[in-house]
Amino acid sequence: MIIGICGKSGSGKSTLANQIIELTNNKAIHLDIDKVGHSVLLLPEVKEELINSFGESIIKENIVDRKKLGEIVFNSRNEMNKLSDITWQYMQLEIDYFLNLHKDKIIILDWLLLSISKYFDMCDIKILLDIPYEIRKQRAIKRDNITEEAFDLREKASISYDESAFDYVLKANDKEMVKRLVKSL
Repeated sequence: MIIGICGKSGSGKSTLANQIIELTNNKAIHLDIDKVGHSVLLLPEVKEELINSFGESIIKENIVDRKKLGEIVFNSRNEMNKLSDITWQYMQLEIDYFLNLHKDKIIILDWLLLSISKYFDMCDIKILLDIPYEIRKQRAIKRDNITEEAFDLREKASISYDESAFDYVLKANDKEMVKRLVKSL
């Protein structure tokens, strides 16, 4: 079984995934696809392609500076598409490997962009966290140690969701509601 969790930055996707893991007595395993994206930035071939596309300014101490890269891609849909074109093939390899390796478990995929990827259709259960902007902003600022401006930039680059594509739409991360959800699964 694959459970897909979507939501904008700071909506609590990883928190919900961890609650599901806990409530299933560790029968579930979680893949944060953002972290897959971060890890592929360490691949030499990806780094080289990124430098060719975005310039040397994105390199700090010989690794891709995600903050600097974010300033570029969150300001332009075109630049974001360029980043995706470079990284997506490598991300898919890691995601596919993870899915294959853990096919005997309940797999939780968590990603802001899950609903516009091929993996969304693979999900048996689709959950959208539709948490209010102010709550998400405060969480992200605290968690990521960013400014309000940086959060707003991230928010601007975010996507909109079609709630009808999801099995569950949660407007709050209520532990009791999550328990009922897991029991129903």
